[in-house]
Amino acid sequence: MARIQGVDIPDNKRGVISLTYIFGIGNTRAAQILDAAGVDQNKKAKDWSDEEARAIREFIGENFKVEGELKSEVQLNIKRLMDIGCYRGLRHRKGLPVRGQRTQTNARTRKGKPKTVANKKK
Repeated sequence: MARIQGVDIPDNKRGVISLTYIFGIGNTRAAQILDAAGVDQNKKAKDWSDEEARAIREFIGENFKVEGELKSEVQLNIKRLMDIGCYRGLRHRKGLPVRGQRTQTNARTRKGKPKTVANKKK
């Protein structure tokens, strides 16, 4: 099992798919990385030579923010929005959808489990 940027890459998958296990790398970026490193995209990760794996590691390290560095940057961006008190920051602070989705129904992923409110008796 290859290890890139602190993530174990699955051996039995194609190289493009294997690289997407790293946070911050999707299909398009994985294809770019393999092309730049000179590795065939359809080659499985277990078939990579040490030289190819090293080339991939170096290219990712030099050109992209991934894993912990990227996660911390995202958290800092969210914290900045909350600190300046903009609308998006307030939505983050309240735990509501940030991008304009409706909240009267749905939005349960962001709002959490339903909280039952007792009805007033007539």
